[in-house]
Amino acid sequence: MHESFEAPGAIEKWLKLNNCGISYTRLYDGDTLPESTKSFDFLIIMGGPQSPDTTLSECPHFNANKEIAFIKQCIEKNKFIFGICLGAQLIGEALGAKFYHSPNREIGVFELTLTEDGKLDPIIGTFPEKFMVGHWHGDMPGLTKESKVLASSEGCPRQIVKYSPKIYGFQCHFEFTPDSIEGMIQNCSHELEVYKSLPYIEDAGSLRSHDYKSMNKLLFSFLDYMKSSTPNLNIF
Repeated sequence: MHESFEAPGAIEKWLKLNNCGISYTRLYDGDTLPESTKSFDFLIIMGGPQSPDTTLSECPHFNANKEIAFIKQCIEKNKFIFGICLGAQLIGEALGAKFYHSPNREIGVFELTLTEDGKLDPIIGTFPEKFMVGHWHGDMPGLTKESKVLASSEGCPRQIVKYSPKIYGFQCHFEFTPDSIEGMIQNCSHELEVYKSLPYIEDAGSLRSHDYKSMNKLLFSFLDYMKSSTPNLNIF
């Protein structure tokens, strides 16, 4: 976790419902990454206002190079890896794919459309062809030669990226809940004002008005599928 307000939201709810072993590294609170990857099966990397290019002088608790090196270790150890927003971009960087600025900044709930690769994916292919999901970003993950874009939006062509059967990056936010979106509004309200004239920016009232349960349900089906490969899942 890079910031307290970029919370796991519905991910944490699913983990607890499924009795998964959970550990946290709250980087904003001074936690450090573990030296070993032996204690967990599944790495989840949350978002944040940073980018992979953010320096230590700009954000002392965010060491992009150290995180990327840690993700590389997890890839080498064949871990399940799931990155959200900044987390997806860091996964791409760990695989040698540079992140990009999205063609459009998106803040709100907007429609995703599955690509042809998305329709064929064993997990994402079970989703509707079009569905609504949360967004709060200005960048998007890089692509490797092996990666596949599974879903896109009008504002951003890389919303769900599959890097391997065990590694997925979501630029979008299925994990948003009323509580977590409130945390984003309270801590990032300046973005709502600065970018309000752009086409894919909702105001605070609109963000609070959404029912996030349908996107949470899709998230749960994704996590159910990932868990089916490792029944006694320990999440880091």
